[in-house]
Amino acid sequence: MSGLPRVTLNTGTAMPQLGLGVGHLTDAQAAVAVSTALECGYRGIDTAAVYANERGTGRALAASGLPRADLFVTTKLWNADQGHDRTLRAFDTSLAALGVDYVDLYLIHWPQPARGLYPESWRALERVHAEGRARAIGVSNFDVPHLERLASGPGIVPAVNQIELHPWYQRPALRAHHREHGIATEAYSPLGHGGDLLALPVLTAIADRHGVSAAQVVLRWNLQLGHIAIPRSADPDRIRRNADLLGFALDDAELAAVAGLDAGRRLGPDLNG
Repeated sequence: MSGLPRVTLNTGTAMPQLGLGVGHLTDAQAAVAVSTALECGYRGIDTAAVYANERGTGRALAASGLPRADLFVTTKLWNADQGHDRTLRAFDTSLAALGVDYVDLYLIHWPQPARGLYPESWRALERVHAEGRARAIGVSNFDVPHLERLASGPGIVPAVNQIELHPWYQRPALRAHHREHGIATEAYSPLGHGGDLLALPVLTAIADRHGVSAAQVVLRWNLQLGHIAIPRSADPDRIRRNADLLGFALDDAELAAVAGLDAGRRLGPDLNG
């Protein structure tokens, strides 16, 4: 994986374009998955307070023996902890659970606009960024109006917006907004939920032409579009295969074929209501 590209964020921080997500894994499962991923060459690890596996993730990071500077660690603020002071306390709790002095990226997990607290939370993120305890700060599950509200103030532009993004749910208007404002697009659930999506004939035909899996095709599509992708897996073989993306490239016709699968079909929850 040493040849996999990095994306330079608007802070100047270089973020691996492929990382491992550990959502829905137990503490013990996350520790094993992170250890496997690091052995395979992954350097980007994405967790969150609500996943309740920051401690297991941190144990695996420490046990790897890798220099901290070689790792890119992301965690997220949960909804119940929004508000300026609560955010600062939650951030300290996450650092302690991970066993690190700083994170490379800290995200607001959901804006939850009806509560109206995310601008206060953002000011707290700006503070930990200024202190050097979060090398970059960003958001997750934000739509254009939420990003525009942050942009209306004098503060920092989010470095990343981590969103559900896969061939069935491509979100072109939001991605265009990101490009216009220098926000990196990070795809969670980039493989959908597997199964039906990865069985689509368009994807399996492309996979067969390249001698790879449909999952590898979707991840390669993300990389060629400039997205960051964080597929989740606890299976060692899948973790390894998901990283094997350098031996092939999609041509323009194949990229267009994948783009043609967009159906506006969200698979995960929407907690912004």
